[in-house]
Amino acid sequence: MSDEPWKDLVDLNKVCAWMDRVGLGSGAIEDPTPLAGGTQNVLLLFYRDGRPFVLRRSPRHPRGDGNATNRREARVLGALASTDVPHPRLIAACSSEQVIGAAFYLMEPIDGFNATVMLPPLHASDRSVRREMGFALVDGALALGRVDHVAVGLCDFGKSDGFLERQVPRWRALLDGYRDYEGWPGAGSIPGLDQVAKWLADHVPPSFTPGLMHGDYHLANVMFRKNGPELAAIVDWELATIGDPLLDMGWIIATWPGVDGHTIAEFGIKPWGGFPSIGDLVDRYREGSQRDTTHIRWYGVLACYKLGVILEGTYARACAGAASKITGQRLHQSCIKLFERAQSWLESDRLQ
Repeated sequence: MSDEPWKDLVDLNKVCAWMDRVGLGSGAIEDPTPLAGGTQNVLLLFYRDGRPFVLRRSPRHPRGDGNATNRREARVLGALASTDVPHPRLIAACSSEQVIGAAFYLMEPIDGFNATVMLPPLHASDRSVRREMGFALVDGALALGRVDHVAVGLCDFGKSDGFLERQVPRWRALLDGYRDYEGWPGAGSIPGLDQVAKWLADHVPPSFTPGLMHGDYHLANVMFRKNGPELAAIVDWELATIGDPLLDMGWIIATWPGVDGHTIAEFGIKPWGGFPSIGDLVDRYREGSQRDTTHIRWYGVLACYKLGVILEGTYARACAGAASKITGQRLHQSCIKLFERAQSWLESDRLQ
């Protein structure tokens, strides 16, 4: 095993030969530098012929079929090229696993920053800039919700029929599957699980307009411009599908810190003062969307449910020794807080 793990997963000589075959520059690959990302996926910045490239491939032990996920990501990034959705521009994709042992793709680097890591001086010093950052996050969801998925070639990218009705049983089945991890205490350790699930099942919106959705849309999965509050790109498209784009807004609601800046998951920002409230964000979405937002609270509760189940998966793996115990325990507490937030919304129309 190399002291630089990416070297065991990305053979640059083979990548170079593949780039020769598809006509992407000439000469050696220079200055390979691993990049941090929101997931365990390998992100590698390098240069060839003076042009920068970012390579993305799945980790050594991905959840599910990492190659299929990578191919889907590349496909959606390619489809977004003709839209106004801020995203990493796809350069080329290799769907074959024969080159480096996994499917991968190349994209343009993003000149931006992740706000959950740190704020640059401009953003950290100006409350008005931070307020516009919050609205820019919503504007990104609005732009994605306007995409005509049929026109951009994504008509078969997901199954919209019955999408809302199957959400709770699908994610409950995933949660129940965690029983295979020895030491996990079970679903009973999540307060309000059954209550939230029943409320969701009893209040499914009667209809929705299908569209392209990101599936994991929150502050940690966007990059902001360094010279202003606008989005530079939406990243990490692993869960993108055709479904109900209102769920992306629900995801913002579920993960948005409270007025004191305290967050229920992994998405805190410092300093927090100046960012819009949840109510302000919902108003922004309503003003910019033609979708029916009557049931926006339902989408916030569903997002709490889904994200809570996802985070609990790391805790289950940690209980079995397959993940960090410290990380697992932290995410278990975040799961509990998400369900507490969901419960607080069951009887109240006020989102906070």
